[in-house]
Amino acid sequence: MNLSALSFFRSLRKDNDQFAVIGLGRFGRSVCATMHQLGYEVLATDIDEKRVSEALTEQIVAHALQLDSTEPAALKEAGIFEFDTVIVAIGNYVQESIITTLNVKEGGVPHVVAKASSEVHRKLLKRVGADHVVFPEYEAGCALARTLTKPSILERFDLDPDNSIVELIVPDEFHGKTITELQLRNRYGLNLLAVSQDGKFLINPDPTKRLERGSAMVVIGHNKDINRLPI
Repeated sequence: MNLSALSFFRSLRKDNDQFAVIGLGRFGRSVCATMHQLGYEVLATDIDEKRVSEALTEQIVAHALQLDSTEPAALKEAGIFEFDTVIVAIGNYVQESIITTLNVKEGGVPHVVAKASSEVHRKLLKRVGADHVVFPEYEAGCALARTLTKPSILERFDLDPDNSIVELIVPDEFHGKTITELQLRNRYGLNLLAVSQDGKFLINPDPTKRLERGSAMVVIGHNKDINRLPI
């Protein structure tokens, strides 16, 4: 996670169960569907009436309205300004995305998340007041590149540009060795957080635990040290 986003996530209301999503493209639909499945009430809007109708038919939202989000009056009438958190999921139409984000912030919404389609777009969204900007295509591209070049790494969570938590397949060189014998901290500068066993993870495993080929392990450390692992 980018540390600059930490204050934003800390400021979110933990009891908030209502969200508004503006834009029902692929990204907006996935946000709506996931939140709806988790039991949150979502109001979605889009300028395309067909997309609104599809969202209601597929029941991925509680409510959906057709409106032009570049018009502040339309947003106000729909009650968008009353929400604590609004997601501006318009990515490909930069002008509409920026105007919508500006409208929502000027309408008094305290937490606005906006989708960017480029680095310039990201900077403009921040300039007009977006509290948090996501760049899903960029993030997906980075994740794919890492998966293809390091297939042994199953999951990766970036703490900052230099440090990460990764879940990886236990290297063949580690098979049959105990955690003590591996000396991950001394040899690689890494700390072992968990190992898998019978489909579950053992957190802070016993130093005498032997690692097995084909199982998984979770480590934390500097990226350059993670890259030195025999994977």
